[in-house]
Amino acid sequence: MRKLLAGAGIALIASSLGYGFWQGWAAPEPLIPQPPPEDAAPLELPVAGRDAPAFGAPPPDPPKAAKLSREEVRFNRYDRNRDELVSRIEMMSSRTKDFKKLDRDGNNLLSFEEWASATGQRFASADSNRDNLLTRKEFLSTRPKRAAKASCRC
Repeated sequence: MRKLLAGAGIALIASSLGYGFWQGWAAPEPLIPQPPPEDAAPLELPVAGRDAPAFGAPPPDPPKAAKLSREEVRFNRYDRNRDELVSRIEMMSSRTKDFKKLDRDGNNLLSFEEWASATGQRFASADSNRDNLLTRKEFLSTRPKRAAKASCRC
C-alpha cells in the first residue's frame, strides 16, 4: 500500500511540475503596436540655418599601404611572430604542400630521416651565418625555382 501511495504522490508531483513548465513555455499573445494619434505632428527633417555651410569638410584619405614585392609577401607568410626573422619552426609550419615530396616511401608518415635529409639541407644551405635564423636576404635563397613556361605552337 505504501508503494502505491508513494507512486501516486510522485506521479502527482511530476504532473504538476510538467504543467508548470508547459505554462512557463507558453508564448504570450503578440502585442500589436497602436498607430499614432491623428493629431500628432508628422516627423520632419531638421532645417539648416542661413549661415550653415553647404558642404562639410571632406573625409580624410585612408593611409596608403606600401606595395610589397612577391618575396616580401612570401617572407611575411612564414614570419608568424613578425620579428623579421624566420625560425626553423616557422618555416616548416606551413609546408604541408610539399609533404608528399618529402614522404619518400608514400605511407603518409614522415619519418625523421625523410624530413631531416630534405629540409635540414635546404635550411642549412640558406643560413649563411649559421645562427639558425633566416634573415630576409637569406630567406630569398630558399625561393623555389620556377618551371620554364611551355612555348605556344599556335
